[in-house]
Amino acid sequence: MFTHDALQAAATLVHRSLPPTPQHRWPLLAERLGCEVVVKHENHTPLGAFKLRGGLTFMDWLRRTRPEVTGVICATRGNHGQSVAFAARQAGLTATIVVPHGNSVEKNAAMRALGGELVEHGQDFQEALEFSGRLAGERGLYAMPSYHAELVRGIATAGYELFSAHPDLTRLYVPIGLGSGINGAIAAREALGLRTEIVGVVSAHALAYQISFERGQLAVSPVSTRLADGLACSTPNAESLEAIWKHAARIVAVTDAEVAEAMRLFFSATHNVAEGSAAATLAAALREPRRPDERIGLMLSGGNVDRTLYARVLAGESFA
Repeated sequence: MFTHDALQAAATLVHRSLPPTPQHRWPLLAERLGCEVVVKHENHTPLGAFKLRGGLTFMDWLRRTRPEVTGVICATRGNHGQSVAFAARQAGLTATIVVPHGNSVEKNAAMRALGGELVEHGQDFQEALEFSGRLAGERGLYAMPSYHAELVRGIATAGYELFSAHPDLTRLYVPIGLGSGINGAIAAREALGLRTEIVGVVSAHALAYQISFERGQLAVSPVSTRLADGLACSTPNAESLEAIWKHAARIVAVTDAEVAEAMRLFFSATHNVAEGSAAATLAAALREPRRPDERIGLMLSGGNVDRTLYARVLAGESFA
């Protein structure tokens, strides 16, 4: 957890590169859910996703604490890698990014356009992550984790903006990849002394965090999601789990079919593009009971979905 001053300092740093993203009430979403809904639009950052915030604070920390580092390496399914490439170039560092084979074509192109060297290896994120560690040693690069306190501090600025504008939210739904997003929201809530219930959302085809949460111990689970690549985690981060166990209300799992329907609803109700992992929050809100007097927050964490895949979703493919 971070102090209020620590989050204010992070926000000052982040806002040098991107303005605060909007949080909007959407009448058609409220009509569909039967209560007031506030969407935090992290799809409106310069990279189309929330991860940029953490990359900026992490690179600032790295330059101050490890000035001898000249290059970083990470593993990603896309949004983390874009953040690393953007922030590394801004900090004067090289960025090597490892992705699994079959990764999003458009996310790969974006990472290259931002100056990252892309390496494809493995069939899933875990294999890409393990390979990136070996490659770091071979090339003398700093192995940048997907979960780190400085990443969380930067990402917490999204929750800080949202809760500062809407301190009376009843509940906030946040997607879980490796946990920086939900722990950032938790950190913001705690720093502001609020009581908003925070609910994590995972894919029903990538249940590692939900199983770990319910058992109270780290559990590994296979990944088969075709639509929510940002949630495609088979092995949770132990540090991330500690905060989730202590501060999250629960974790909800949603199917690819539910995610597809939520992506369509986000578009028809707000005309915003939501990638699968971002639309999962709306899918979870639709799954759970709601009261008319509630004010629900949805973290729309990103809009980076390949055009061909999105066209299939909008055309009505169920992904069942």
